[in-house]
Amino acid sequence: MNPSDTDLIARVLASDDRHAFGELVRQHQSAVRGFLRRLTGGDHALADDLAQETFVAGYRNLRKFRGGSAFSTWLLGIAYNRFRDTRRRHNETVEWTDTITSAPEIETRAPPASVAVDLQLDLAAALARLSPDERSAIHLCYAEGLTHEEAAGVLGCPLGTVKTHLLRAKENLRAHLKTWAPA
Repeated sequence: MNPSDTDLIARVLASDDRHAFGELVRQHQSAVRGFLRRLTGGDHALADDLAQETFVAGYRNLRKFRGGSAFSTWLLGIAYNRFRDTRRRHNETVEWTDTITSAPEIETRAPPASVAVDLQLDLAAALARLSPDERSAIHLCYAEGLTHEEAAGVLGCPLGTVKTHLLRAKENLRAHLKTWAPA
């Protein structure tokens, strides 16, 4: 049985136990990297760099973690801030093209031979069309299972803003995927 986040954090804070922090990284790296890959439009190298920065910042600021939210939520907040800072520095946006670059894990599969694969490809394309804020809100609430309040904390915006991003994202996804569920 894996030790809890609370136990591992206590070990890191009490005796600078780097093995305990390594275990925290192992337990949360998939969620952090997946979140960042979606934010970066599938840029694995950038997402991995940002994930590394996230964990370094988490280690340096672990004393600031108060336990008001789950440790994973706190880490996703750091990850989002790292992404936002990078986006501001480089002033880059994900541009829509006719090719799908946002879901490399789908590109490595066999050619689309089934309806499920076609739907996944269309969904990846539709998600790529969302704004970064809409994509972040969708991912946090639906892929990570955060509440709207927790997502607001991660994104550093008011609850109403998260709800607006979710509403717009769903409307956009519905429009882009209307062939899958005609009215």
